[in-house]
Amino acid sequence: MIGYSIWMTPSKEQLAKEKQKQDSIAQVMQKQQDSIKMAQAIAAKQNQTPTAAASQPNASAQPQQAAVQNNNPFSSDLRGQNEYYTIQTDLATYKISKKGGFINYVDLKKYKTYDGRPLILFDPNTAEFGLSFFANNQLVNTKNLYFELVGSDTTSRAFKVSGKNTLTLHFRVYAHAPQQGQNPSYLEYTYTFTGDQYMLGFNLNMVNMSNIIPPTMNYLELKWYADMLQQEKAVDQFNGSTIYYKPYNDDVDYLSESKDETKEIKTKLKWASFKLRFFSSTIIADNAFENGILKTNEIKDHKPSEHYLKSMSTDLTLPYSPMKADNSIGMRFYYGPNNFTTLKGYGMELDHQIPIGWGFFLLAWINEGIVIPVFNFLGGLGWNYGIVILVLTILLKMILFPIAFTTYRSSAKMRVLKPEVDAINAKYPKKEDAVKKQQAVMALYKKAGANPASGCLPMLLQMPILFAMFRFFPAAIQLRQQPFLWAHDLSSYDSILHLPFTIPWYGDHVSLFTLLMTASTILYTYMNNKMMGSAQTQTLPGMKTMMYLMPLIFLGWFNNYASALSYYYFLANIITFLQMFLFQKFINEDKLRMKIEANKKKPAKKSNFQKRLEDAAKKRGYPAK
Repeated sequence: MIGYSIWMTPSKEQLAKEKQKQDSIAQVMQKQQDSIKMAQAIAAKQNQTPTAAASQPNASAQPQQAAVQNNNPFSSDLRGQNEYYTIQTDLATYKISKKGGFINYVDLKKYKTYDGRPLILFDPNTAEFGLSFFANNQLVNTKNLYFELVGSDTTSRAFKVSGKNTLTLHFRVYAHAPQQGQNPSYLEYTYTFTGDQYMLGFNLNMVNMSNIIPPTMNYLELKWYADMLQQEKAVDQFNGSTIYYKPYNDDVDYLSESKDETKEIKTKLKWASFKLRFFSSTIIADNAFENGILKTNEIKDHKPSEHYLKSMSTDLTLPYSPMKADNSIGMRFYYGPNNFTTLKGYGMELDHQIPIGWGFFLLAWINEGIVIPVFNFLGGLGWNYGIVILVLTILLKMILFPIAFTTYRSSAKMRVLKPEVDAINAKYPKKEDAVKKQQAVMALYKKAGANPASGCLPMLLQMPILFAMFRFFPAAIQLRQQPFLWAHDLSSYDSILHLPFTIPWYGDHVSLFTLLMTASTILYTYMNNKMMGSAQTQTLPGMKTMMYLMPLIFLGWFNNYASALSYYYFLANIITFLQMFLFQKFINEDKLRMKIEANKKKPAKKSNFQKRLEDAAKKRGYPAK
């Protein structure tokens, strides 16, 4: 513990770096407070009315409103007629609203919702995207401004791009008309679409704004809000919908999936993502966002739309250089599926939104290095995914075959020795003789060449793969809406009977794959206890009951889970049955008993450590024992 404390003590360089980091955070927080105070002062000034005007309301109200509006450099952009620009790529349909100049509609062409509707990522009627900043002491929010399309084809409202080709569109709002000889001041959104990509470019350009934006303003605020829509039949409790985010110098993190949460990120951010189970809407900085406030909540009293799922918002701080005439801030948007290979290809740890076991490195290694490549290869052969899961299960069982064989052989040795162990237990029935009984049992194991722990270690080696499968199947978008036998969607639960009532912890339907998994697990437990003769189930109180109770608990748990997972565990149990019968043919207990008896007659071998101790004792003059 002392060594650990010394090792974990930060160095002087780390302390200095941390102090610099805290000073930067304090500066950002001070800027935010100054911004709030300025906004409050402006609002108070606009709402202040003299006493004389209060007695004569028509005398000065209209001139004051006109003065405030004229002071806003974008006042002429507050009026207009809303229109939509449609962009078709090979993968999606986008709509950009003239009011606000942002993408408020995304339809992924290659996917449908669970009930056959077009897969629209979020509600276009409630989505908001706006940049906030001060201009001539006026708080401007671009979500209220009407943007104009500029460029070669400004009359068209529909565009199309395919393959590797790109399409770039510029949307602008202009400040006050420039005086003679001056260049115009404007804010511009530039979108770049690629025909075969879900990722699109987005640039925010502030041109000739240095005389309009205060020189003390060195940041901008970007707020993005969306009401997310339900795309899947069932909500997955381990792979739900929330905001994922990537701190610039830290690991990917996320907000709670089960409850409302607001989180203030005081360090730089690389990206923030509105993540659904199989799809995500992500904003990515070319460099970094200075900080941000992330929020998820569910509106329960009055749902905004029929298929409403959850509301998500990000309030991001963008760096701005007031001394530069032109500022360009590069960003990107990703609107698309949570496909592991696709997201990993973009880098930036976007693939960490897919929960394949990142919390425990071994699970992630197994899924990323073995399961996903094999699964993608088998899926690429055009087979039904039920067959793919079957082949994958067989391959995994082949890899684990030596471990399973070692476990069975160890259990066979323990079963052969069980009569002698029972005799020792009968010899030392009293509790005060527990130490003697344990020493006698261990001496028996040592003479026979048996190790009770040798059966546990192989089982522990199998556990990471079992847990890796538990994380992989519910997160695999390849299984989405893939039918197999009676299951219509392997990524959701299968149902052979709909109940007219809801059973707590179970649901309102009956999943056949879950029933098969539960029945096979109970049968495996019975056969394992009978064939292996496990000493644990005999000595630990309640262990045997618990082994039969756990499958019944899983029956309620897995009933609403991905049917692919229940199907996999069912197959694993069936293959395990076959292995057990195969092991019986190869391991002859009579021969094993003769071998154990021969081991008992051999002199006990001394370990290298014991030999070194005896050699050291001889050198010091002690007699060898």
